[in-house]
Amino acid sequence: MAFYSKNVDWGNEQHKLKKIREKVFVCQWRIPQECEFDQDDSVAFHILVVDEHDRHIATGRITPKGEIGRIAVEPEFRGPEVYQVLFNALLNIARQHGMEDVLVQCELEGVNYYKKQGFRPVGSVFMEAGIPRQQLVCSLKEFSLSRVELTH
Repeated sequence: MAFYSKNVDWGNEQHKLKKIREKVFVCQWRIPQECEFDQDDSVAFHILVVDEHDRHIATGRITPKGEIGRIAVEPEFRGPEVYQVLFNALLNIARQHGMEDVLVQCELEGVNYYKKQGFRPVGSVFMEAGIPRQQLVCSLKEFSLSRVELTH
């Protein structure tokens, strides 16, 4: 199956992005809706991943400060191909906008996953929506999908 990324504008496509994020974060992970959607949505660069039948299957965003987040993939499509399409699109946006570093915030059990990609922890563990999280940073020069286990 083939997957494609589309750069989309929050103002025009938020209904598609919200549908995926609500299913994954609000329903599946039980993140409160008021925590899931924030002021960064209106200024972030968003990606929508579609399959060969034009079904909306995944989304992610990168803020102007380089923070990658809100990665949501429909459960039946979670696999290396979709994550690679999504991360490639987000990193292309970062490069196009002259960003040198990208950031992620993840649950503690995801820290080792991101370390394998070249990220390093910064700052202290913090709580968000009742979940302990860690911020990590990576230089775009150091980031390599070739060493990523994209099964997260």
